[in-house]
Amino acid sequence: MVVEQLRLKVPSDAVTAWLEAERGSWELWLAQQPGFMRRQLFWDPERQEGTLLIYWASREQWQATSSEEQEQVQQRFELLARAGTGQEQGNPFPLIFSGELLPQ
Repeated sequence: MVVEQLRLKVPSDAVTAWLEAERGSWELWLAQQPGFMRRQLFWDPERQEGTLLIYWASREQWQATSSEEQEQVQQRFELLARAGTGQEQGNPFPLIFSGELLPQ
């Protein structure tokens, strides 16, 4: 098993928009991916950051996901995020960190 770890900038006034954008894009796509196990979302009010932990059965299955599909899902996420925040362009929740965790 491997855990994909992502951190995003999520201001306190946009937490609901972030969660709704996640539900309308990544949550749906991930549920269809081979090897996807589960996902947890956290929000840190001090740092104004969202953390996502995405559990995969194997690193190979995680890495085998289509980059083209990921780009399409990211575009949908950003569209929903802009609608939820009122931002006209760009990504309202930019990626700060991407990594992986291995269970011990």
